[in-house]
Amino acid sequence: MLKSLDPLLSPDLLWVLAAMGHGDDLALVDANHPAETIARATVSGRLVVLPGVSMARAARAILSVLPLDAYVPDPVRCMTVVEDPAAVPPVRREVQAEIDRAEERPTPLAGIERFAFYDAAKAAFAVVQAGDPRPYGCFLFRKGVIAGDRP
Repeated sequence: MLKSLDPLLSPDLLWVLAAMGHGDDLALVDANHPAETIARATVSGRLVVLPGVSMARAARAILSVLPLDAYVPDPVRCMTVVEDPAAVPPVRREVQAEIDRAEERPTPLAGIERFAFYDAAKAAFAVVQAGDPRPYGCFLFRKGVIAGDRP
């Protein structure tokens, strides 16, 4: 254990989050997502599994250390509901609340069609799969920067 870190942040997950660079995407996906297959195609080839963890809880842990990209219009994207892209499932509302809390402001989600999401997830740095079985709990978080004053 480390001080001040969420206990869900395992060594594997911390490595993924630290190794990502500005502009890299992290795919945070639900238990129904073909995570193993998608993860093999990612930049790192890594899949981190968080069994029994809800999407909102996983998002809270990740966003406690991951800055979102402030220089793109859509730093968080989500899979839309097939045949009803305007639908907002409960899992999305819960994760939206965690994003807004972490960012301390409303941060709207941009929707991506299911198969386009799969393609975007393959281009991500890595995949984190929560144990949440609810469908359409699939998100892409774009990593931002932490501005410091050291040279």
